[in-house]
Amino acid sequence: MSGATLMHPLLNALHVLSVVIWVGGMLFAYLVLRPTAAAQLPPPERLTLWVGVFQRFFPWVWAAIVLILLTGLGMMYAYFGGMKSPPYVQTMFGLGLIMMFIFMHVFFAPYGRLKRAVAAKDWQAGGRNLATIRKLVGLNALIGVIVIVVAAGGHWLGI
Repeated sequence: MSGATLMHPLLNALHVLSVVIWVGGMLFAYLVLRPTAAAQLPPPERLTLWVGVFQRFFPWVWAAIVLILLTGLGMMYAYFGGMKSPPYVQTMFGLGLIMMFIFMHVFFAPYGRLKRAVAAKDWQAGGRNLATIRKLVGLNALIGVIVIVVAAGGHWLGI
């Protein structure tokens, strides 16, 4: 097998792994950690927990975004000649870009405000920013699930 032949499965594996880390992490945070933390921790501890969770998770998301873009574009050009990709691939690409922009907004706006509010012990402001992050992560997780469905079945669904 040539190096070029081996490259395509490697690109695909890195791409899927990056999506699993990002979307899986959002689903875990949204569906498991969030309700548990809300039920068991008062605001100061809950908000401090979330700052710590995001500090550990967001570098993984940045790495996933870089890998998703590099591997996704690499496969689009290797398999389909770039933007001549089938509609399901273009749908994945477009939705993925939307997810990336939502994440960047979360990272640079409400997450920054959340960190500052927690540092200042302004629990009300922290709660408002965490609520904004929660909504955007929920939206991004939903889009991520749609992207996975399109990736897994878009070709057969006629997308």
